[in-house]
Amino acid sequence: MKKFAVFSGFLGAGKTTAMMELTKYYTEHYGKAAMISNDLGCSGLADNKFANLEGCSASELTGECICYQTENLVERLDQLFDRDGCELVISDIPGFGVGALNHVYHTLQRDYTDRYELAPFTVLVEPRTVELLRGKRGGDLQYILHTQLVEADLILLNKCDLLDAQQMEQDFSYLKDHYAQASVAGISARTGQGMEELSQMLVHSAASMRLPDIGYGGAEFSCAMSHMSEYNMQYYAEVCCHHFDGNFYLMDLAKTVQRGILEAGYEIPHLKLLAWGAEGDYGKADLLGTDRPVEIVKRFETPCREIAVILNGSASCPGEKLDQIITGAVEQVSKRYQLSLMIYKKECFGMGE
Repeated sequence: MKKFAVFSGFLGAGKTTAMMELTKYYTEHYGKAAMISNDLGCSGLADNKFANLEGCSASELTGECICYQTENLVERLDQLFDRDGCELVISDIPGFGVGALNHVYHTLQRDYTDRYELAPFTVLVEPRTVELLRGKRGGDLQYILHTQLVEADLILLNKCDLLDAQQMEQDFSYLKDHYAQASVAGISARTGQGMEELSQMLVHSAASMRLPDIGYGGAEFSCAMSHMSEYNMQYYAEVCCHHFDGNFYLMDLAKTVQRGILEAGYEIPHLKLLAWGAEGDYGKADLLGTDRPVEIVKRFETPCREIAVILNGSASCPGEKLDQIITGAVEQVSKRYQLSLMIYKKECFGMGE
C-alpha cells in the first residue's frame, strides 16, 4: 500500500501535532508512516525539527507550497514508499493555503496515474475557526477559512478535549450542515483521541476527487493573500557565566512579539518557537493569536547556557513591519537575559509581494 494524504487547515488548527501523533500511532500499530512538513520559506522549519526530536519519521519540503513543486513531492514520496518502506505518508500545506485538492491530488492522478492511493482530502479545524465561521467574522481570512472546508472530503474537528458535550454537538452540527460533502470526525491530536478511527478512515477510504469552484486566484483570494506575511528566523544565543531558564525565555519572547503585533494593530495567527541546547534538551512555545495565551508545548528540563532557536510565524501584517517587531523582540529579550546573539538566517516576505 502507498497511501498519501494531504492535511489542510488554517494556522493553528493543529496540523503538525496531528501528523506527528498519527505518524507515531500508525507506525506503532500497523506499519511504517512518515510526515512531510511544507512551507513557503527556507529550510529548517520548526515543525520538522520538533517532529524529529519527538521521534517521528519526518522531513520537509520548503521554498513553496507542494502545489507548485510536484516533481520534488513525487521524488520524496518515492523515497518514503519505495526506499523506506512506508505505507502511509501525510503532508501538510501552508496554513493559509487553498487549492491543493486541484494542484496536488488532481495533478498526481493525471500525471502519475495509479502511482499512489490518495486518501480523503483532509481539513483540520479548531473550535475557534468554527466560531469565526459561524459568526461570519475573520475579515479577509473568512474566504480562506471557508474555502479550505469546501475542498474537504474529511473534516477533523481538532482539540475536542477542550469542548464539553454541548459545544461539540454545536460545532459538529454546523460543520455537517454547511459542508455536507465531507465526513466530520472529532480528534484531539494532543491527547491522541481519535487516532485509531483516523487511521482507518485514511487507509480504507479514498479521495472523492471532486473539484469545486473555489475562485482560486480571484478577487477574494488575492485580497486575503495580500495581507499575509511569512517570517522565518534561525539564531544562536549564549550566556557567558551563568545559566538561564529556557522556558521563561521562550515565554517572554513570544509574549513580547504578541504585544508588539497587538500594539501595531495587526494579528498573528501562529508563531512557533523551538529551541534546543547542546545536551539535547529542547523546548517549544506556540502563540495562536494576539488574544490567546502563549503555550509551552514542550518544556526544557534543565537550565540553559546556550540555545539554537528556530522561529516561524505567519501574520496578517506587512512584511517590513513584521520583521521590525520580531527582530526587535528577539534583540530586546535576549539582552534582558544577557545573551550574546548571532542571527544566521532570516527571511520575511509578504504574500502579496
